[in-house]
Amino acid sequence: MVLLGRNIETFKRQLNMLGFSYDWSKEISTSDPNYYKWTQWIFKQLFEDDLAKYVDMPVNWCEELGTVLSNDEIINGKSERGGYPVIRKNLKQWVIDIPKYAEKLLNNLDKLDWPESTKEIQRNWIGKSIGANVDFKLAGTDEKITVFTTRPDTLFGVTFMVLSPEHPIIEKYASKITNINALRKYREQAALKSELERTDLSKEKTGVKVEGLEIINPINEKPLPIYIADYVMMNYGTGAIMAVPAHDQRDYDFAKKFNIPIIQVINGGDISKEAYTGDGEMINSGFLNGIKTKKEAIEKMVELLESTKIGKSSINYRLRDWIFARQRYWGEPVPVLHFDDHIEALPDDELPLILPELDNYSPSKKGEAPLERATTWVNVERNGKKAKRETSTMPGSAGSSWYFLRYIDPNNDKAFADKKLLEHWMPVDLYLGGVEHATGHLLYSRMWTNYLFDKGFVPTAEPFKKLVHQGMILGSNGEKMSKSRGNVINPDDIVKTYGADSLRVYEMFMGPLEDSKPWSDSGIEGTRRFLDRFYRLFSDISRISDKPNSNLEKVYHKTVKKVTNDYEKLSFNTAISQIMIFVNSAYKETLIPREYAEGIIKLFNPIAPHITEELWSMYGHDKTIAYEAWPTFDDEKTIDSEIELPVQINGKVKGAIKIPLDCDEEKARELAHKELCDLLDGKNIVKEIYVKNKIYNIVIK
Repeated sequence: MVLLGRNIETFKRQLNMLGFSYDWSKEISTSDPNYYKWTQWIFKQLFEDDLAKYVDMPVNWCEELGTVLSNDEIINGKSERGGYPVIRKNLKQWVIDIPKYAEKLLNNLDKLDWPESTKEIQRNWIGKSIGANVDFKLAGTDEKITVFTTRPDTLFGVTFMVLSPEHPIIEKYASKITNINALRKYREQAALKSELERTDLSKEKTGVKVEGLEIINPINEKPLPIYIADYVMMNYGTGAIMAVPAHDQRDYDFAKKFNIPIIQVINGGDISKEAYTGDGEMINSGFLNGIKTKKEAIEKMVELLESTKIGKSSINYRLRDWIFARQRYWGEPVPVLHFDDHIEALPDDELPLILPELDNYSPSKKGEAPLERATTWVNVERNGKKAKRETSTMPGSAGSSWYFLRYIDPNNDKAFADKKLLEHWMPVDLYLGGVEHATGHLLYSRMWTNYLFDKGFVPTAEPFKKLVHQGMILGSNGEKMSKSRGNVINPDDIVKTYGADSLRVYEMFMGPLEDSKPWSDSGIEGTRRFLDRFYRLFSDISRISDKPNSNLEKVYHKTVKKVTNDYEKLSFNTAISQIMIFVNSAYKETLIPREYAEGIIKLFNPIAPHITEELWSMYGHDKTIAYEAWPTFDDEKTIDSEIELPVQINGKVKGAIKIPLDCDEEKARELAHKELCDLLDGKNIVKEIYVKNKIYNIVIK
């Protein structure tokens, strides 16, 4: 905690050094018990509404970190932090039932001013599928295995079933399975693979036939073989799929490898070479034969499934439960007690539940949390009954899923925030954050806010009205900054050498806010030279006059207009470019009107606050620019009286002429012919087209 406090102080010092105007009375720390009391309180509400659940499930386990990881914490099969291997492992876990909010999260996306690409990422991650649940009977038993399919119309083409290696049917009927050891060995091998590896469509298909069990196709009563394969996940859908190899390439590849029959039920393609995934007339499908549209075939099949009670229409989501437990010390304690026969949440007056101090904080390689060592803290007694505290802690995404609400009222000890303040401030008008959080933090915070809205605790369902993704400042080698790559830029060093405003202006001038840009030492040196030039110009009080200067009138009003509009669009690089244009124009003049000088200083202040405040004080002002009125512009004075008009011959630009705005056609013709006299000499002109203020085109034979 001492190190954490030191880091926070360093961050604050650097932010103040760079001139960021934060209201430090609204400061929060998600690791402060006064903050995480309310994280625990929100978890308690979720638990009591059956949205926070304790379940046995396959999870992503990182041996090196000694903890479970969520899907968004894994990159290419390895932990985001440290790059360690991740395997699948069954553990008791706390999860948040985020799929319950899938439909709301989908529908609300249309109301948000977010990048369309980010909304599409979330739509795909939620993964809504409309189809049917179909019950397949396990031959010789009363057992049913349910599968979800988006193509119930292809049931006549099912030739085998594939189960997840972890499917409970395997162990339940182990005595009937003649190759149970082979299945168990395959399951162990599958556990060593990450979810990404298992579901990679390009990888070679592997699997094992379940000898001794068959399923019955409910639509034609045919017995079919069962296989297990690692590409089927237990925590997606039902952990079982019906395989239609003629019309699904993954099933096709599997069927070819294991010599399983392939029955075509949609006419089209050449299934001797590959699966046919297009539409066509239904064939080999009994009562569906002759139907030419997928929609009609699906409707008729679902009608039969429901009338015979062997299936029903259903909606499925790719979105999984949010794994909410970490087997590590650092994190919010989960505020529950485990009794022999039930789990109970702590009463409000026992929150916050604070982490106990330990001699050893390291994780266990066996999946046990470090808090298991705090036996006095873990083992408690309530009303004469023995109970154990939860020893897993919450993930980092817990505290970050609602911090924006606490900023509004950080010191409230009666509620997570005052209702009237929430009504005034929510939702967040503008949220800047990386696109890498699209399927993690941005989704989790949306779910929590939607839940709190449903409970009447907050006034809006969505937390962030407008979202903009900022790019990353890369190292000079174009790679992400990291100590291991040796390309980290320390702001303390830059400020010491070039000044805080140089760093601020350079980062805003590097390119569009949304783009990632490599650092350049020569770039910041150029920025410093411009700031020196800016300062020399406006600190020369002898040039500042109360007299007008018509030479600067247009460029000044253009600058105020463009910079104002660019700031609204967060186009800081083009705003700085326009300020540079004014500075270049002003250097050509002997006198600069005071109104223009002060206006430009105000415009530049949000990006270069230190130099502009100093100049402002030179002009006799004793109050900060922050409370001054923003400069205004006269739109009529931004209009050019003269424009450059392209001149074409047969539709190809051959030159340009300067003409008065709204120039009449006769004058435009005269200037155009003069500009292109050599090209027109001796040519037969058949037509001339003048589009006012746009183009002059001469058509010749």
